[in-house]
Amino acid sequence: MSDKVLYEVVNGVGVISLNRPDVHNAMDDEAAALYKEMLDRALNDDAVRAILMRGAGKSFCSGRDTTMLGHRARDESDYHFVLRHQQGRLKVMDSPKPFVAALKGAVIGGGCEMALSCDIRVSSTDLKMALPEINYGILPDTGGTQIMTTLIGPARTKYMVMTGERIDARTALEWGAVDFVVSPEELDARALEIAKKIAAKPPICLAMAKTMIDQAHAGAVRNGIAQELLAQTALFKTEDYAEARAAIREKRTPIYKGK
Repeated sequence: MSDKVLYEVVNGVGVISLNRPDVHNAMDDEAAALYKEMLDRALNDDAVRAILMRGAGKSFCSGRDTTMLGHRARDESDYHFVLRHQQGRLKVMDSPKPFVAALKGAVIGGGCEMALSCDIRVSSTDLKMALPEINYGILPDTGGTQIMTTLIGPARTKYMVMTGERIDARTALEWGAVDFVVSPEELDARALEIAKKIAAKPPICLAMAKTMIDQAHAGAVRNGIAQELLAQTALFKTEDYAEARAAIREKRTPIYKGK
């Protein structure tokens, strides 16, 4: 069995560890499938009361492996490819079990959206967070435009999405994209400590608390994610997307035509 994603249970906390440290935990198809398997395992385990998401090595997750841009393992349509990944993200958001994310280093693209779907985000001081999809001729498609807006507001989200620029831990904390910042040496212990505290509480209270608090923006976020699906499906067919991919392969500056 592949070890690209690891799983263990610690004092009622299901710990899911992305384990491709050599590529900053970028997600290829195999890692994505294994992540889904471990996620389902944690969600279906009655002994697990809270779930901790973390990454091995220097980063949490640098997003989809860029060597696989445009690749569809199942020979599925762009629409169904995006929809499948959205369903995985919504599974985390809609789960009655609380999620804590331990963030460090690169938290980029789909990795950023994975972090945003969690309920509490603990960051180390070396965080570099970004939604850089515009540099590839596309946009975030698993909740990035929607969840980030609820956390940091529309103007700052527009800045991140429209420039693709990275923000550091200090900025992320000031803006509200993360909830705690600690040193890299403290990160795993602090995130696990929070997850353990949550796991020790009554499960039905945790489920109801998460549901009630999320109701403040749940409808708008889900409507927006549906719009992300339609937008991304259209963008995958544009000449600008093809040009962005070609420029990456050829190591040159892309020339966009708005087509």
